[in-house]
Amino acid sequence: MSSTNFVRYESSVEQGTKHDEEHSQAVVEHEPTWQSTCLECDGQVVTGDQESYCVDCGLVVSAEHVDHRPTRGVHGPSEGSGPAEWSCESINPLRVDKGLHTTFFLGTDGYGRALSSEQKDKFGRLRRRHKRFQVEDKRAIRLNEGFRDIESITGNLSLPGYVAEDAGLILKQAAAARLPGGRMSWEALAAGAVLLAAIDAGVPRSDVEVTQYAKADRERVCAAARKLRCALGLDVPPVRAAPVDAVVAALGEDAPDVKTCLELRRLGEHLLEIADETPVGPGTSRLTMAAAAVYAADRLTDGKTLTQAEVVTAGRTILDTTKSRISRYSQALYDAYVATHGTDDPAAVLERGRVQLH
Repeated sequence: MSSTNFVRYESSVEQGTKHDEEHSQAVVEHEPTWQSTCLECDGQVVTGDQESYCVDCGLVVSAEHVDHRPTRGVHGPSEGSGPAEWSCESINPLRVDKGLHTTFFLGTDGYGRALSSEQKDKFGRLRRRHKRFQVEDKRAIRLNEGFRDIESITGNLSLPGYVAEDAGLILKQAAAARLPGGRMSWEALAAGAVLLAAIDAGVPRSDVEVTQYAKADRERVCAAARKLRCALGLDVPPVRAAPVDAVVAALGEDAPDVKTCLELRRLGEHLLEIADETPVGPGTSRLTMAAAAVYAADRLTDGKTLTQAEVVTAGRTILDTTKSRISRYSQALYDAYVATHGTDDPAAVLERGRVQLH
């Protein structure tokens, strides 16, 4: 091989090697680093400008990563013309299919010109047919309506978006557990999910505020919240923290002496704990169960100073309830207490309460 041909061959090999290296660099996708602490100085690692680096020592942990998030693209026949819109949709938990199906709502064409009335009617029909094919199952349709209720309630109450997403996840768990049905409506469960999600997120709203924008009354919303807590085993504080105190305080002139009120309060709270663990009446509001617990506590003690009518009257000042519910659930709580302790003697609970007070 002549010297000239050898130089040409060596140059072509170098160019081919360089091209392969550039091609391998182009196809390799680097992700942002998962580390949050620098390996050299234990400083904080942040991600910005296509690289992850330490803010203290400047060590570059990861560079030239590819951003896989949705980007804005130009919808038009050529580059630089037409309205800029998102190339794909982000996942939305408040949709039955998480937003994976494509939706469209364009008011203009690719050149930015407004659509005519005939074109708008056409796209309206296409959107309607698309929605019908997208959600065909009846339960999926009701779940989708529940998501819309959650968005409406959280929007009116100025709650953060993550609260609405958490409430949507709770409602989806309720749908998987087949909780909707009978008197437990989808609308009540959606409002109850908002109550629990707001409490869990540290931005609680009262049941009165949520019911103002819900499609169910206050009693059913409170009952749905308790149903979600008991049936799904959610580690979320109850909507009303001290309902037994509220019932005892609402007795008014019918209330017994102070000592008896304290005993009813201690026994009632213990019975309410049993009602949540067993559970007893999971589809009933916590306040109704508190009233039944107060009456059952009075049946357990020797005094028997209260009547069902007095307890029902006290409960109705806070939340609507009936005498039949108090009678039914108080008997169930009485039986649950006997099954738990093996006796109907309230001394163990009362003595434990006195020890804690001292």
